[in-house]
Amino acid sequence: MMFFKKITAVFATVCILMSQGVYIPADAESEDKGIVILHTNDIHCGMYSDDNTFGYAELAGYAQKLEDEGYDTIIVDAGDAVQGGIVGYMSDGQYIVDIMNEVGYDVAIPGNHEFDYGMDEFMDIVANANHSYLSSNFVSLETGDNILDSYKIIEKDGVKIGFVGITTPETITSSTPKYFMNENGEYIYGFCGGDEGQELYDKVQNAVDDALNEGADYIVAIGHLGVDVSSKPWTSQEVIANVSGIDVFIDGHSHSVIESEFVLDKDGKEVILNSCGTQLMYVGEITISDDDVSAKLIGKSDYSVSTDESSNEYNKYKNVLEFVNNIESAYIDDMNEVVAESKCELIIYDPETGDRLIRNTQTNMGDFVADAYRRVSDADVGLVNGGGIRAEIKKGDVTFGDVINVNPFGNLMCVVEATGQQILDALELGAMYTPNESGGFLHVSGMTYEIHTYIPSSVVLDENQGFVEVNGEYRVKNVMVGDEPLDLDKTYKVASHNYLLKNGGNGATMFDGCKILKDETIADNELLVKYVQEYLNGVIGPEYENLMGEGRIVKITEKPVEETPLPENPPEPEQTPPATGTEGLKTVTVILSFALVLAVIKYKK
Repeated sequence: MMFFKKITAVFATVCILMSQGVYIPADAESEDKGIVILHTNDIHCGMYSDDNTFGYAELAGYAQKLEDEGYDTIIVDAGDAVQGGIVGYMSDGQYIVDIMNEVGYDVAIPGNHEFDYGMDEFMDIVANANHSYLSSNFVSLETGDNILDSYKIIEKDGVKIGFVGITTPETITSSTPKYFMNENGEYIYGFCGGDEGQELYDKVQNAVDDALNEGADYIVAIGHLGVDVSSKPWTSQEVIANVSGIDVFIDGHSHSVIESEFVLDKDGKEVILNSCGTQLMYVGEITISDDDVSAKLIGKSDYSVSTDESSNEYNKYKNVLEFVNNIESAYIDDMNEVVAESKCELIIYDPETGDRLIRNTQTNMGDFVADAYRRVSDADVGLVNGGGIRAEIKKGDVTFGDVINVNPFGNLMCVVEATGQQILDALELGAMYTPNESGGFLHVSGMTYEIHTYIPSSVVLDENQGFVEVNGEYRVKNVMVGDEPLDLDKTYKVASHNYLLKNGGNGATMFDGCKILKDETIADNELLVKYVQEYLNGVIGPEYENLMGEGRIVKITEKPVEETPLPENPPEPEQTPPATGTEGLKTVTVILSFALVLAVIKYKK
C-alpha cells in the first residue's frame, strides 16, 4: 500500500505540473475597500463542492472575486485539513497541502489530526507548505522551545494583523500518543495543557503580547480548540476569557457553526468568535475597514462562480478545479472499485435532525465496525471509538473509497488479553461525557452495557488526559459479555486497533501492558472489506437494518425509584376495639341523654 501511495503521489505531481494555467492579475487600480480574512476549519479532505458545501475551487474563486473588487484578502485555516478522506489517506496529507498551496493560503495551524500520519510526516507537511504553520503552545518538553512560530504579522495597505496560532492540548490523546514520545515511551512534545488551563492561557497571552509589541494593529487568534464540554478547560471561550488583547478568534475542532458571537475577554472587551462547521459548510469572512471589524459566514447559497470565462475569478476557479481533478485522477480507479453491496444505510448522523450520533449514541454503523473487529479476529469483545468512524455508507454498491472514508486513519487491528476491570474502565472513560459528545465513546460487539448519565463522572485523568482511575461510583453498569455478566477478574480477548489498545488513544491507558495476542495485522479499512466479503457474503444485510442498533448501549437518564422493602414479619395493624362491656354501656347512656335534651328543647318551643 505504501508503494502504491508513493507511486500515485509522483504521478499526480506530474499531472499537476502539466495542468497549470494562467489567470489575469487583478486590476492594480481597483478601489481599496479594506482587508478581508477568509477562514476555514475542519475541512477533513472535503475537496469538492456539492449542493450544501464549498470546494477548494469555489473558495479560490471567491477570494479572487474579493481581490478584483478592491479588497486585500488573506486566507487562513484553523486545522484538521489533511485527514478524513481518501486524498489524505493516499498521500499522508500531502495532496491537501498541495491544494492549499494552489488556493493561496497564507496561514494555517495544526489541528489534532494534522499529526495523524506521524511526526515526520507532519514536519514534511510544514516544510512543503507555502503558507506558515503557527502554534503558540506546541513545544519541546526537552528544551521548552516552541516547535513552530507562535505568531505571524501580515501587513496589508499599512495595517498590521498579528495571527496567533493555538492547538488543542487534547491533541496528544485525540491523535496518537506515541507520536509525541521518544523510543523509551517518554513524552518529548506537549501542548501546555497543565494547571487547569492556565499554562495554555499564559502561552497565548505571551504570543499576543509579542505580536502587539512588534506593532500589530489587530490580533486574530486562530485556534483549534472548539466549544465542547469535553474540551474544557481549553475551549475557545475559556481562552478568550483568560487572555487580553485578542480582537477576533477563529475557531475549529468541535465542528461548530458560530457566526460573530461576542465573548468577553479578561479585560471585559468584546471579542468576535467565528467558526465554520466542517467540510466547507461555510467560509468565514472577517472584514477590517476604517477601524471597524465585522464577521460573517458565507454559505454555498451566498456565492456562485462567475461564468465569464475572461474574468480573473473564473480562471482562478478553473485552475484550482483542474489541479484538484488531476490529483484525484491518480487514485480514482482504485477507489471506485466495488467491494460490497449494502441493503441498508449505515449512519453516523440522525437522519431527521442531522445531529452527529456516533460520539454519544449507538448506531448501526458503530455496531458494524465493532463487529468487524470481533469477528475477523475471533475475539470475545470488539471495541471501537466513535471518533474514528468518519462517514456513512449508503444503500447500494459500496466502493473501496466509501470504506476508506469510514475509516481513513489506517489504524491496524490488534487483539489483547484484558481483564474485566480493564474493559469496565475503558467503557467508563468512553462514557465520561455522555450525553455530550466524545471521540472516545465506545461502540461494542459481543457485549452490552448501560450508561447511567444521572451519575456524575468520577474518572480521573492525568496531565495528558490519560486515564488514571475511577474514584467514585461508575456510571457504566450491568455490563454483559454474551449472556453472562462481566467478570472483573476474568481475562477476555479484546479486539480493536493499535490506536486504542497500544497507543493510549482517547486516553485509554488502562490497556498499557496487556498481553498482545495479535499485533497490527490488518488496516482498519481493509478489515471492513474482509468482514463484508468473507463473513457477510459481500452483502451488508438485515442484521444492520435498525439504524439505532439492537440495544447494545442503553442510556438511563434518571435514577431508578428504590422501593422500601417490607419487613419479614410485619406487625398487625392497630385497630380500635369494638365497644363492649362497661365501655359500651357508657356510650349508649351518652347517646340517650343527648336525645332527651333535644326532645325537651323541641317541646318547649
